[in-house]
Amino acid sequence: MAEMTRGFVVGGPASGVGKTTVAVALMAAFRRRGLEVQPFKCGPDFIDAGHHTRVCGRRSRNLDGWMLSGDRNRAIFRRNAAGADVCIVEGVMGLFDGASGKSEAGSTAEMAKLLGLPVVLVVDASAAARSVAALVHGFETFDPEVKILGVIFNKVAGAAHFGMLREAVEGTCGALPLGCLPQDERIQMPERYLGLFTSGEDLLPDSILALLAEIAEGHINLERVLESAAPFTTLSEAEPSAPTPTGSCVRVGVARDRAFCFYYEDNLDALRAAGAQIAEFSPLQDAALPARLDALYFGGGYPELYCSQVSANREMIAAVRKFADEGGVIYAECGGLMYLASKIVTRDNQAFSMAGLLPFGVQMTDRLVNFGYAEVCLARDCFWGAAGARARGHSFHCSTITESAPIDQTYRVSYAQSKREEAEGFHIKNVLASYIHLHFQSCPGLAATFVDNVRRTKTASKAVEEC
Repeated sequence: MAEMTRGFVVGGPASGVGKTTVAVALMAAFRRRGLEVQPFKCGPDFIDAGHHTRVCGRRSRNLDGWMLSGDRNRAIFRRNAAGADVCIVEGVMGLFDGASGKSEAGSTAEMAKLLGLPVVLVVDASAAARSVAALVHGFETFDPEVKILGVIFNKVAGAAHFGMLREAVEGTCGALPLGCLPQDERIQMPERYLGLFTSGEDLLPDSILALLAEIAEGHINLERVLESAAPFTTLSEAEPSAPTPTGSCVRVGVARDRAFCFYYEDNLDALRAAGAQIAEFSPLQDAALPARLDALYFGGGYPELYCSQVSANREMIAAVRKFADEGGVIYAECGGLMYLASKIVTRDNQAFSMAGLLPFGVQMTDRLVNFGYAEVCLARDCFWGAAGARARGHSFHCSTITESAPIDQTYRVSYAQSKREEAEGFHIKNVLASYIHLHFQSCPGLAATFVDNVRRTKTASKAVEEC
């Protein structure tokens, strides 16, 4: 059976105009009214999605026109929209910014057209008045296939300022002036070198969510936003998945806490669909791994901010090392790679010992390294698949490898932005680590191949246990 809901995209002319603040305020306001809100994040960002989840009580999902096919994006959107009254998709960067300057690939505009959703344009009006109409008019006409349903002005000085902005847009543009957020330091989200603070750092306590909802109620025409959102049909039934696998159960331990919190939710769903059980654990706080694990998955995050705690948890490090020594499969990306290294050296040159499963250290840097989309080609067979298989992902880190001993490299990585290619994917025994955040659904069968290979490794190395 199918059901109906409504949706819209929150976009902006550029990064830093307040898309996340406006999106979260709208989510909080609609939640306050008793609506079920399903959040989505356009692009590869993990942090905004974490804030969405905190506000809405439903897992935010990443949609990405470069990493995933159009059909895959539509399926993720329609499946997760089921049961929601309204779906809010927060855009990435500027509305038309994507993987290159030549096309819309990876842009918010591409996703809006792909999903058939209109755009609420967020404009920073802190230093402008009538000139905002020229900006809005330009965004309306640059690509007529992208429907700009309305504008929300951010950092507005007061009622008189908003009146000028409203008059300018009403007289020259088709977009509706939907309201504003006033200049208010209480609702400005702090940032650090990799973006906003994460949802696990208590950035959005209940008091701030209540304030955001109250401000949105008082300054944004929420009824008009809902009325103007696009109605669409959702998928109320589960998406068809691969046949239930036969054979022994596979349990995958997923490191998840304040230090390791960067995961695409659809990656975990893909593992479950392939027959894996997910058991979460905390490298920060737990003294032991969950029972009966066959593989470990260390995602990204901010381990460098918790070096002292992570390094001091020698019981967990010993458990991870023992797991690897006994032939367990370990996959790590970005922050997970850092955890498996011999040490992390912070920006102020403090060194903290880590798990030591990889023969190199990691040095924090003051700038992003190899930032942007990346395509991985397997240079040789591994637990992801056969040589030649390809998957897509994203690179987003401020660190570099140091003092490396020789180690096999399983990936050939092509960076979309810089056009660089390099050997990557550090492989030793059953451990594979990379700086690339792979989206498992960029390559059909990737997660299923991983689970099947873990099952074979398990069967060959130890007595088979049922979950």
